[in-house]
Amino acid sequence: MEREISSYISTLFRAHFGKGPAVVYVAIESAFITLHFRDWLTAIEKSLVKQNEMKHALVTRDIIMSSLESEIIQTIERSTARHVKEFYTDWNFESETGLILGIIHEEVEEQHVKRPSMGDEQALRAHINRAGGKLQKIPDRTDIHWLNDRTILVRRSGILLEIEKEFIRNGFIEELKLSRQLLERRAFKEADLETPLNRSINETFLYWNFDKDLSYAVFRLGQEKC
Repeated sequence: MEREISSYISTLFRAHFGKGPAVVYVAIESAFITLHFRDWLTAIEKSLVKQNEMKHALVTRDIIMSSLESEIIQTIERSTARHVKEFYTDWNFESETGLILGIIHEEVEEQHVKRPSMGDEQALRAHINRAGGKLQKIPDRTDIHWLNDRTILVRRSGILLEIEKEFIRNGFIEELKLSRQLLERRAFKEADLETPLNRSINETFLYWNFDKDLSYAVFRLGQEKC
């Protein structure tokens, strides 16, 4: 199943971008599916990044991805026989990586979630909430899910300030998203999540559903610390 999705997505991207990712890692766990891409940056995107036109590169990719979203969702649903309720993308052009996050319709059953023995989950939740506090609001709820032994997903609800809700009502969604990208990456880094995890964090991907006042963060982990 994972190999079928990986192969199809690689071919699809190659056809529309002129270049596909070198590797696509697919992980399916409980209510979530992730597609992690490595070594994927087109010649035009590399040129834009080199000229410090990161925003332009992101906008261009998002436009193409928007046109492919329904086809990607159909591929996932056909291969997994599950309904994709929500669909998100995030890119790290500096490391030439990206991660698509799909929220599958079924509710998460706690007993099915993998929990590696390493790390202190209670302390991790406290560090995550501390990061939210740096943005002036601790989330109303923070849920942690292990997708596999190298990928952890954090779902936070009740994250928005009243002023942010007003920005959304006035249509400043993209501006808010870009601002939160910068602020939350910095806040997570300063919160030192690696200590309670006892693992290095290689990559961080961030997603928001402003209509539902919730966010997702996906952390790709490195080796266990000695």
